[in-house]
Amino acid sequence: MIGYALAFGFAAISVALLLNLWRLATGPTVMDRLLAADTIVTNLIALIILYGIHQATSTYFEAALLFAMFGVISTIAYCRFMLRGDVLE
Repeated sequence: MIGYALAFGFAAISVALLLNLWRLATGPTVMDRLLAADTIVTNLIALIILYGIHQATSTYFEAALLFAMFGVISTIAYCRFMLRGDVLE
């Protein structure tokens, strides 16, 4: 049963990833592209976690945690750059 759930999860997140890539390519504004990139990071984290469940190892969970921290920091930095024109004060 877990195999079917993992297959469905991989398929659903892959479709969401493809839709986000489409939004990233055709987004009318820069902020749409930024939100698409942030959502892509979230989808990749979910794929890493699903792969970790599939492989039954905790290494992928630690990698997903690090990836999430870098994703949040990069999103905040880019938003600051868009609003202020400078990342560091």
